[in-house]
Amino acid sequence: MSPFTGSASTTEEWRHLRLTLDSGVATVTLARPDRLNALTFGAYADLRDLLPELARDGSVRALVLGGEGRGFCSGGDVEEIIGATLAMDTGRLLDFNRMTGQAVRALRECPFPVVAALHGIAAGAGAVLALAADFRVADPTARFAFLFTRVGLSGGDMGAAYLLPRVVGLGHATRLLMLGDTVRAAEAERIGLISQMTDEGGADAAAHALARRLAEGPALAHAQTKALLAAELDMPFAAAVELDAATQALLMNSADYAEFHAAFTEGRPPVWRGA
Repeated sequence: MSPFTGSASTTEEWRHLRLTLDSGVATVTLARPDRLNALTFGAYADLRDLLPELARDGSVRALVLGGEGRGFCSGGDVEEIIGATLAMDTGRLLDFNRMTGQAVRALRECPFPVVAALHGIAAGAGAVLALAADFRVADPTARFAFLFTRVGLSGGDMGAAYLLPRVVGLGHATRLLMLGDTVRAAEAERIGLISQMTDEGGADAAAHALARRLAEGPALAHAQTKALLAAELDMPFAAAVELDAATQALLMNSADYAEFHAAFTEGRPPVWRGA
């Protein structure tokens, strides 16, 4: 995501999400608790547009994605989206499905770590948004359901068939995407879908603590690590090693690398600049 801007101004208000910024940590909250944070066309579009804008801002070092109320996200709004898509022609449907995928790509491609704070249900598109985060912090009430086949659609929606096997393995991914069964927190942690389990009600605080730790760390190193994890998923080993070498040579010329040496020599903690 490029830091360069054109003529477009910074968005002053996000109508379909709630955004707060605090010392390098952005918190994005899905805030339709009466609908279990079901996603609308506008919510997908705001997610698609928000992440590049935060990346261009340059001050965000980590992001927490959470849901207000009883759950994280119940997926696409059945009343608003499914009914509307039945009346769309193929071109319009392709535009819509590309937009939902672009929201997931934005989470994967933004140059800062994303931490999903999970409680209650993460279903359908909500499960894929959680999957797209770099870390999934959940309490025991969390449960996942990739429901796409349950509505007669492919389980490979929004990049799920690409991402899920790489997180939990092909066998578990096949079962979850084909059958659409609900996976509760204990099993999700066992198969690697949850990064960190908390006590009940503790996911939000733990997610923010993790985001604060990341925000206070070497942002450039985090950004490049995230980029390499994405790029090397489908890369031959020799190419991956070469890309690692080029990246390390770049970072060895960074201010943060020099700061580590200075701090080590002086016996103090490093002060990371993200540069």
